[in-house]
Amino acid sequence: MFLPTTGKELMRLGWERCDVILVTGDTYMDSPFIGAAVIGKTLMKAGFRVGIIAQPDTRDGRDIGRMGEPALFWGVTGGSVDSMIANYTASLKKRKADDYTPGGENSRRPDRAVIVYANLIRRHFKNTAPLILGGIEASLRRMVHYDYWSDSLRRSILFDAKADALIYGMGESTVLELARRLKNGENFSDLRGVCLISRERPVEVLEVPGWDEVRDDRESFIRMSRLFHDNNDPFTGMRLIQRHGNRYLIQNPPPMHESVEEMDRYYDVDYERGVHPFYEKDGPVRALETIGFSIPTHRGCYGQCNFCAITLHEGRAVRWRSRESILAEARRLREHPGFKGYITDLSGPTANMYAIECGKKMTRGACLNRRCLFPEPCPLLRIDHSPQIELFSSLRRLRGVKKVFLSSGIRPDVVLRDGRHGMEYLRMLLRYHVSGQMKIAPEHTEEKVLRIMGKPGVKQLPRFREDFYRITEEEGREQHLTYYLMAAHPGCNDDHMIRLHDFAKKKLHIRPEQVQIFIPAPSTWSSVMHYTEKNPFTGEKLFVEKSLTGKNRQKELVAGTGLSVRAPRKRRTGKPLKLK
Repeated sequence: MFLPTTGKELMRLGWERCDVILVTGDTYMDSPFIGAAVIGKTLMKAGFRVGIIAQPDTRDGRDIGRMGEPALFWGVTGGSVDSMIANYTASLKKRKADDYTPGGENSRRPDRAVIVYANLIRRHFKNTAPLILGGIEASLRRMVHYDYWSDSLRRSILFDAKADALIYGMGESTVLELARRLKNGENFSDLRGVCLISRERPVEVLEVPGWDEVRDDRESFIRMSRLFHDNNDPFTGMRLIQRHGNRYLIQNPPPMHESVEEMDRYYDVDYERGVHPFYEKDGPVRALETIGFSIPTHRGCYGQCNFCAITLHEGRAVRWRSRESILAEARRLREHPGFKGYITDLSGPTANMYAIECGKKMTRGACLNRRCLFPEPCPLLRIDHSPQIELFSSLRRLRGVKKVFLSSGIRPDVVLRDGRHGMEYLRMLLRYHVSGQMKIAPEHTEEKVLRIMGKPGVKQLPRFREDFYRITEEEGREQHLTYYLMAAHPGCNDDHMIRLHDFAKKKLHIRPEQVQIFIPAPSTWSSVMHYTEKNPFTGEKLFVEKSLTGKNRQKELVAGTGLSVRAPRKRRTGKPLKLK
């Protein structure tokens, strides 16, 4: 069933009111890939009455008030994407389309959606139930962070939203315990995965540089970021505090990693895999083309690229579902009236990390002095693709399933590191599970830029390409590699982009088309580099292209359309544009 979204639906269910009302910047798609739906179904499964209000009209109180007030708490999320990234391109132009909105027009998700929705609730409900923030926008903005759209530091989103608490990360276990404690009238200030505001300084905490200090000193901001990143592991993370004026932001340690059994419970739910009828009438939702009949297999990523927000939200430890749970979900898909036999994707953030993890990390915590894959894969990370090979094999034998596709990107370096099963895995994908193209994201080909990104060197890329096309030819298929590349990352200049163009032409035999301009996602290391113009790991000063003209020129240089527009390496061509 869908979660109720109107007062009439509450009446049909016989509910006087909801225990929890979720407010989201996406339309309401009942899918295991949509955070608000997963949280809502998890709470419902535990016996709580949950309603959802999607993309409420902020001009008055009719939308936000149509189910009354919740008994326990309001849950507010900006949706599946930070609202500023959803609303603006890297060139700070308003995006015309929104894949999570009916009809596709980008007109229903407000800028800084979490703050807007929280203030909307406060405006129309005085002395209401606690207001709890969650989702990726809240996760990335839970401490002082650099905001690209205003080109400035902003304080924790908890203060601007005037909320009671914030749940960061993948919040199922945290939100279940929060709901239980609120129902029983218990305190939740010590709950893992929660951020709070306090006027009193707690004891036994690690204090990071505060708002007044970091906004006036970029070195202090780097120190703050180091402590923030170093304390995001459930085994080693300390309770952090950060002074904001005369109040303190408190970040409790992260929740413990989900076990396979817990992951199975979270996904052992029937989803409608469609848009709620209340919103469906407004037009098709493009996101459903991808996620409608896809199956999530794992979460988290130990790639830990400096520009990527996945590590900060989902964590750097990969957690996965059992093969039996995934097969059970595939069997449920067969009963769906819209299912035609095609599973459109079977993956997580990085598709080929399923059931591959370091035992030490899962029992004692992640290393502070090294990463799992950079600059080389750690020997303690036993890379073995055989569990995923067995999973795909089981799904191929399932009656009623015609085809299972892997549409998400894979890490070539992880494939090549698996000496026993890597080529078997690649051949299996190319024979059965790739629909014309396979996605990989080398991002760049210049070693200096890759080191700053936290990406491995490019020496294995031609080898992977050779293996890909050799196996493709042997299998008698016509398939292609799609390369995702990045322009204007901190440390990257015009000369780097020209050499990237030359490498792509001579070594990869392509003219790059999938080139994105770097966007500094809040709290990522690359956003710290963009703001401070320093490498936070070495102290080295970095060239950072901040003008919109220069950013676009870098992108054009990769495609070969701007090779005659070489500019001096460290020259700015204009001031960064701010959104007011």
